[in-house]
Amino acid sequence: MTYRFLHTADVHLDSPLKTLALRNPELSEVIGLATRRAFVRIIDLCLEEQVDALVLAGDLYDGDQTSMKTARFLAEQLRRLHEAGIKSFIIRGNHDALSRITTELVMPDSVKVFGATAETVAIDRAPGHFPVVIHGLSFAKPHAPESLLVRYQPPVPDTVNIGIMHTSLGGSEKHDLYAPCSVTDLQRSGFRYWALGHIHKRSIVEGALSAVVMPGIPQGRDINEDGPKSVSLVTIRDDKSVVVEERQTSVAQFERLEVDVSGASDWKEMIGTIFKKMEDLRSVVEADHLVTRLEITGSNELAWRVRRDLDLVRTEMETRGAVIGNVWIDKVHTSCVPPSRSENRSGALEELVTIIDKEVKDSTDYQQDVRAIADELRGQLPPELRDIFGADEISFQRILRSFAREGSSDVVARLRGGEGE
Repeated sequence: MTYRFLHTADVHLDSPLKTLALRNPELSEVIGLATRRAFVRIIDLCLEEQVDALVLAGDLYDGDQTSMKTARFLAEQLRRLHEAGIKSFIIRGNHDALSRITTELVMPDSVKVFGATAETVAIDRAPGHFPVVIHGLSFAKPHAPESLLVRYQPPVPDTVNIGIMHTSLGGSEKHDLYAPCSVTDLQRSGFRYWALGHIHKRSIVEGALSAVVMPGIPQGRDINEDGPKSVSLVTIRDDKSVVVEERQTSVAQFERLEVDVSGASDWKEMIGTIFKKMEDLRSVVEADHLVTRLEITGSNELAWRVRRDLDLVRTEMETRGAVIGNVWIDKVHTSCVPPSRSENRSGALEELVTIIDKEVKDSTDYQQDVRAIADELRGQLPPELRDIFGADEISFQRILRSFAREGSSDVVARLRGGEGE
């Protein structure tokens, strides 16, 4: 008889909004509640598929949670599984280790939360069904600089061994190193399935001896977690083969949308071009809500006006997004440029543009002024938002150069936009 379970991780319940762009109260509410709604969707999926268990590979929470509303919500959802006879197996990740709820919440009897010492749980199965053992180990502290694999108990012979681990594997961009280990070591461990968590991007490595699965985050929280998000529905067949199915869970899906407006002859046509691209994108997104970051590109006579009136473009797209239905605008950027001209342009404005391009942008004084402003702004931001200026000196310098170029271009755009007024 098969054994089926739903594998997820990194739910980050009630994670705070991570972007300054979410100024729209309605959009803030959509994103603020998205992690809860995605978790309800996960529970619904367990019930619909009549799985044997839910496996949560760490980071249910997002840190030092103080609200017991989150605890009550979680208990209510897990009780739905309890009443349906579905077990839950949970390990604590690096974020959970910070949470008071982790230690204070009373779970239903069907929920197993693994401790800081490796444990095994033998699944009670009917006679004639192949035996299954679940292995788990939680983070005791927020950091785990060394591999945890050696601390897991050996696989039980003649049994399907399923391991739950929170790990960064060999390291991943945008993720700190936690409990590092290699996929090869996991495949050689003797475990039939490794249910991993921590890296927010989905990945599956299937082999003859072991399947190693990172399900990814079930709900993106900002534009850096764009694309559809999902969980893994896992079936272990009678012959011990493993089938992993992806099931989407995103309530709100973030997407970057680049629109080339080179072919637009006037403002109305340009807006129509962007609108059509938004419609096309919405038609292929399964999530309830689409949150998009627009990048307007190409060579067009409207380039300076686009840059000057970017706020008007955003307002127009927000209105049209409402017409499409549940389409929200995160930000609107432009790298649109005017067509190159062979003739020389003259006048005070062109002289100013030349000075900005050749003398101001790269001057030491200008760069120092930009850095001073950025340092002051960064110091006023809450810790979780300070990385928008870069996580290290190299990225900080790169971002400052970008800000300087954009600022100069905006000034010129506004001056050019006023030439005919």
